Amino acid sequence: MSTDVMTKNRVQPRMSVKMVTKIGMLGALSTILMLFEIPLPFAPSFYELDFSEVPVLIGAFAMGPAAGALTELVKILLNFIINGTDTAGVGELANFLIGCSLCIPASVIYRKLHTRTGAIIGMLTGTVLMAAVGCVLNAYVLLPAYSVAFQMPLDALVAMGTAVNSSVDSLLTFVLFAVAPFNLLKGVLVSAIVFLIYKKISPILKMGAN
Repeated sequence: MSTDVMTKNRVQPRMSVKMVTKIGMLGALSTILMLFEIPLPFAPSFYELDFSEVPVLIGAFAMGPAAGALTELVKILLNFIINGTDTAGVGELANFLIGCSLCIPASVIYRKLHTRTGAIIGMLTGTVLMAAVGCVLNAYVLLPAYSVAFQMPLDALVAMGTAVNSSVDSLLTFVLFAVAPFNLLKGVLVSAIVFLIYKKISPILKMGAN
């Protein structure tokens, strides 16, 4: 075995530890950002905007889609440990999938087209996919889970949407006029923040990656 191969084998575990550490730090930061929620005028109170996907997307851009998914997982698990769950983990799983639907496509596209344009295309694609996945999961997973957890019929949840948005009068319109705009807005704002700050902080995350 050559000296170069032996050196590479010795260094590789250190790189892995560094990446795990970065993922853990970004996941912890995401968990903290989940605590700061902003209510929206077009959605009921249980839909509040946070910027916890910013560190996740930064990690996905800097270290790849797998790292982004792991950062999202760390965020969900830490929040689960700190705050518990009202939906037996169903809501947490759905939120994990929704978060991944933004960061993974964005990261894949950015790695193939490593330019500002590629980043924009990736984030726009991720935002649209997050909105679509969010609609499906809310309609068939999250809202039914919340209905069971809070012992409320689905119609009562829809009525909460109607109270703040007169366009909402059914599960379909709830998804179209509350859930979809919520995820689109979140995706756009998260993407804008990442676009503005990524180049300034990415060298720190990439340090020691090679």
